[in-house]
Amino acid sequence: MDLILYQPEIPPNTGNVARLAAATGVVLHLIEPLGFSLDDKYLKRAGLDYWPAVRLKTWPDWPAFRQAFGGRLVFTSARKGVPLHRYAFQETDGLVFGPETRGVPAELLDGAPDRVVRIPIHGPVRSLNLSTAAGIVLYEALRQTGTLDHWS
Repeated sequence: MDLILYQPEIPPNTGNVARLAAATGVVLHLIEPLGFSLDDKYLKRAGLDYWPAVRLKTWPDWPAFRQAFGGRLVFTSARKGVPLHRYAFQETDGLVFGPETRGVPAELLDGAPDRVVRIPIHGPVRSLNLSTAAGIVLYEALRQTGTLDHWS
């Protein structure tokens, strides 16, 4: 399982996702351009002292990432797609999250209509914070694939 942040914009969100990646042992891919520097103090603060445990890969753009990544990509959307609890995740999936203000671009979603998931949300809230959404989707995928059964 891999986490992919496509053009993330907010340093603390990415720092929190990095901490999530460290806690789960998954690879975190950051697709440039980033809305911040990897030296940003807010990014580092959100990741705390877990940065050495983060398996981080950065990519200059989507084509470079896509050429190198061999697994199936599962895209996330706030408004369309299969509710994540009804989607069949696989151990080698890459979970793609878009920039906070725009989400995954339509051209990526349209290219994989059968691989788009959403988190069901009750009430007037339009979307969840990126790092919250990443945690929900990742843990559901890990639960489904049996990975959590091996942890204490």
